[in-house]
Amino acid sequence: MSKQATVDVACCPSLAERRLPTEAAAALSPAFKALGDPVRLQLMSMIASAEGGEICVCDLTPAFDLTGPTISHHLRTLRAAGLVDAERRGTWVYYRARPAILRQLAALLTVPQGR
Repeated sequence: MSKQATVDVACCPSLAERRLPTEAAAALSPAFKALGDPVRLQLMSMIASAEGGEICVCDLTPAFDLTGPTISHHLRTLRAAGLVDAERRGTWVYYRARPAILRQLAALLTVPQGR
């Protein structure tokens, strides 16, 4: 199983405030890399904004002009980066965002007013 980002928000002030520690950069960079693909960014948006906090892969796949295996690859990448959790229920898999990592990424990118 791949390493998931688990850096504490308190350890990582905004990039505009001070240098990011090496360990934090190494832990968070897979999440940024995963979100660097337009399809994965759209998938992440759909998952994070899903009503009830989760969405079935059966609702994600038809939203794209891509094959099921390609969507599965992108979802695996999001999981490996620690951005989403998945739960199999029968034949379907349901995805939900991991809010803590999203908050970490947002805090890192926040630029204080007046900069």
